Amino acid sequence: MQVIPAIDLLESRCVRLYQGDYEKSEVFSENPADIAQKWVEQGATRLHVVDLDGAKAGKVVNLSAIETIVNAVSVPVEVGGGLRSRESVQQLFNIGVEWAILGTVAVEQPQLVQELAQEFPQKIIVGIDARNGKVATRGWLETSEVLATQLAVQMQEFGAAEIIYTDIYRDGTLSGPNLDALRELAAVVDIPIIASGGISSVTDLLSLLALEPQGVTGAIVGRALYTEDISLREAVRAVGSGRIQDIPPHGFSTFA
Repeated sequence: MQVIPAIDLLESRCVRLYQGDYEKSEVFSENPADIAQKWVEQGATRLHVVDLDGAKAGKVVNLSAIETIVNAVSVPVEVGGGLRSRESVQQLFNIGVEWAILGTVAVEQPQLVQELAQEFPQKIIVGIDARNGKVATRGWLETSEVLATQLAVQMQEFGAAEIIYTDIYRDGTLSGPNLDALRELAAVVDIPIIASGGISSVTDLLSLLALEPQGVTGAIVGRALYTEDISLREAVRAVGSGRIQDIPPHGFSTFA
């Protein structure tokens, strides 16, 4: 199972939100590229970047910061937040982003997801962010009547490469992942599912690893890495990315 560090961008800074609330943001770094390099040094084989400004604006806002991250690391980078047009997706691919994560448009313009998945095979990931099983959109500011399971099935049919499932009530809270919701989702689709939201410990990651045979192939970890509740090195060692042997023994660093 991959452990995927999250880098959330707000005004080009690395921040974390609490339950998706923009008014409850905590700045962890003024230089997201440094953070990206730190996570790769500690074993990350993939990075998850969210353009929080873009999620509200409906277009890519932090393009320069994203490009700096992509250029700073050798591992693939996935990006979401405000991708509601082909132009926005193309912008990201032009600067070397590996996967584009579509969220709001999956509900509001599902045909666009299908078109992009056909144009960019295995490059389109659908982010399903849910409150009580219903999909939230527009930077989590609105909640639809669409069930997460229904949307997942449709997006698989439309050619999505993966599903990233985030339980909004767990996100940024360190309260543990919603295992029941993940099991329910895994039961209805065959494409890989990446878990996100609430992961607070290696124990949480091991509980997700138990779902790997059902199709939960990765876990996005945010706040717990920044607060050092989880050591990325220990997490990689525990659930396995195959890279731990390449990591220098004294590569730990702390935030100033």
